[in-house]
Amino acid sequence: MKIAVMGAGAVGCYYGGMLARAGHAVTLIGRPQHVEAVRRDGLLLDTQSFRTHVPMQASTDASAVAGAGLVLFCVKSTDTESAAMEIRPHLMPDALVITLQNGVDNAERLQALVPQEVAAAVVYVATEMAGPGHVKHHGRGELVIAPSKASEQVAALLAEAGVPTQISDNVIGSLWAKLILNCAYNALSAISQLPYGRVVQGVGVDAVMRDVVEECLAVARAGGVTVPGDTWQAVERIAQTMPSQFSSTAQDLARGKRSEIDHLNGYVMRKGDALGVPAPVNRTLYTLVKLIEDRQAQAPAH
Repeated sequence: MKIAVMGAGAVGCYYGGMLARAGHAVTLIGRPQHVEAVRRDGLLLDTQSFRTHVPMQASTDASAVAGAGLVLFCVKSTDTESAAMEIRPHLMPDALVITLQNGVDNAERLQALVPQEVAAAVVYVATEMAGPGHVKHHGRGELVIAPSKASEQVAALLAEAGVPTQISDNVIGSLWAKLILNCAYNALSAISQLPYGRVVQGVGVDAVMRDVVEECLAVARAGGVTVPGDTWQAVERIAQTMPSQFSSTAQDLARGKRSEIDHLNGYVMRKGDALGVPAPVNRTLYTLVKLIEDRQAQAPAH
């Protein structure tokens, strides 16, 4: 199958790389430095079980989605609308677009802008770009995708490529479960610039995380969402399974970039406001990250 990855950062490169390694024609669409490296040397796929260069196509232009039957949509949540408008003129009429993004409302926002079928996915992977064209895999890698006309075929194709994939009728619940993990860890890791294993050892952190989880669950319940599984157990497990991982928000702040905090703790805060459910701890974490972003934005360039 011809596959395009729109927004080939760490997540897009990992899944795109796994599919290309399995023999699919994959085109990565991303930033110039990564594109140049991939065109020159292939993608360096540096996983827990193997390290290899995978030859594949790469482009900086959204028109490279042309001809792809499957588009993995991996841009930052803040770029969902602008990226949707870029790919819309080039999408095949029967393409399936799967959103592999943080936050819970990206598929809805994307579907409002493109006529093709959009399916949400929940991503459980720890990855980072360790350099141009070099994706480093720290753990996990499974996907949960929503039902769609091609979900069965896509799930089989991903599983064959070494990506365990499940189709679920309650993807919104699973997206909320993932959102809650992000709300518990991302801001704290970003503010402290510490990895998960160190964050959880901090004084008072356990109580703050429990408050975040309780607020998120209260907002989800008020919105009619059923969050599957034992949420607190899942939160505790992250620090055990990914102790060396810095959150994507921490990575963004370390690079002086704007983060996705508006679509994490900020989303819970706004949804809580709309539903009359207070979320003061989420509001505080959101506000602190925004203050750091503002300070960095105003800092003189070196």
